Amino acid sequence: MNKNESKYLNTARCMDEALLLLLQKKDYKYITVKEVCKKAGVNRSTFYLHYESMDDLLRESVEMINRRFRDAFVNGGAEFDVKGASKEESFLVTPKYLTPYLAFVKENKNVFRLMKEKGGLFKTEETFEKMYKNVFLPVLKRFGVAAEDQPYVFAYYFSGVLAVIMKWVELDCKKPADEVIALIAGFLPVESEK
Repeated sequence: MNKNESKYLNTARCMDEALLLLLQKKDYKYITVKEVCKKAGVNRSTFYLHYESMDDLLRESVEMINRRFRDAFVNGGAEFDVKGASKEESFLVTPKYLTPYLAFVKENKNVFRLMKEKGGLFKTEETFEKMYKNVFLPVLKRFGVAAEDQPYVFAYYFSGVLAVIMKWVELDCKKPADEVIALIAGFLPVESEK
């Protein structure tokens, strides 16, 4: 990456961060290009070099959050290979997967608060649908969950784990992550040996 590309990406990151900070204080529809530029320390012409509209900035900000999320797993050694994982590795509610996830959540707790408050803006339903289709559905099949039961099983586990994590965020992530992981694991039934 050359110097100009680096500067371009850094400016875009500053505008992404500025938008996220402004969203903590007001509704998206009331945030102006002028406010984003002031918060990011750039001028309007720079904004329009990067984006055609505020919606373009919002889309990029959501993509940036998703990229950071994926990177947290890869860098945390918890990248999940859906096709190549064994049944044991497919049990995703373990310290291997929850530790980098909770570290990411804690580091980005304000973003998670925003996502809870303004889920439609962040397209969380769409993100969860992709996760269900690409990650959890293959796992449910691997565990032999009947096709007609898969949406219910996913809803039960995913909603429960997400509720615990969002409560943790609401309480400012004060409880140590390993205790939250143990709490989540304690809620899950252990597969009986046959």
